[in-house]
Amino acid sequence: MTIEILQTGKLLASCEAALAQRYTVHKLHEQADPKAWLAENGARIRAHAGSGVQADLMDALPNLEIIASFGVGYDNIDTKAAKARNIRVTNTPDVLNDAVAELTIGLMIALARRIPQADQYVRQGKWQPGASMPLFSELTGKTLGILGLGRIGKEIASRAQAMKMRVVYHGRHRQLSEPHIYYDNLVDMARDSDWLVIIAPGGKGTERIVSRDVLTALGPKGMLVNVARGTLVDEPAMLELLQNGGLGGAALDVFENEPSVPQAFFALDNVVLSPHQGSATVQTRDAMGAMLVANLDAHFAGEPLLSQVV
Repeated sequence: MTIEILQTGKLLASCEAALAQRYTVHKLHEQADPKAWLAENGARIRAHAGSGVQADLMDALPNLEIIASFGVGYDNIDTKAAKARNIRVTNTPDVLNDAVAELTIGLMIALARRIPQADQYVRQGKWQPGASMPLFSELTGKTLGILGLGRIGKEIASRAQAMKMRVVYHGRHRQLSEPHIYYDNLVDMARDSDWLVIIAPGGKGTERIVSRDVLTALGPKGMLVNVARGTLVDEPAMLELLQNGGLGGAALDVFENEPSVPQAFFALDNVVLSPHQGSATVQTRDAMGAMLVANLDAHFAGEPLLSQVV
């Protein structure tokens, strides 16, 4: 009899196909009565494939051994509850570093040069003899402050340097092997930066770490890019400052209550909006799915996990 695992949401097709070849997969999100299904079958489940696992689901799966998460962030998994129940948790780091870093630079260029707005300017027939868009800015020579110089943050830094930007960073600790200037105070870094890129983990410890004070310090010419989690930013304060000129612009791939986005953003010309597409390339998502499956395979083979977080 094969090992039985649970999905609670849709995964990439290549990942689902690989899981189906190895395991008996149950899809809770396709059950007419998920609670009844769990009550009858939950004890047979030994693994969960995907994200968003809280303590109540763990309680309904008394023999759960591992949660193999699809994604590098795991703030939507109750890791304390998992640890207390001796449930292992894995994620899919590294394989998405390049894709997220590429999108970050893309968002920066799009915001600096207003590329989405320029596209609409042409499409709407506004480009006429004697008419042109205003002049905007460029990345060359600007200072980029990175909040969270982890794996992805380092990839963003190297690409920013190729764009002739100066890089500084803030995090919990100074990284002695890194050549960039370290700030132990985020407000100070924002004040000294032209751009602030957020790529720190989500969760209680970083909730609204980019506060009104940080945004105000970034200032009326400052540009904010968030490719981490929407919860890291005081979103109402950011919106207010974007509206009144207290903040120069923002390129946002994530939002506090996504996919719900405050409609006030839609009327602003100094923002670029993206639907959480940081890792959304075929090659990266395939690699993430392969790592999820590899973690499950390693667990059930009694081998070391590729990327254990709990």
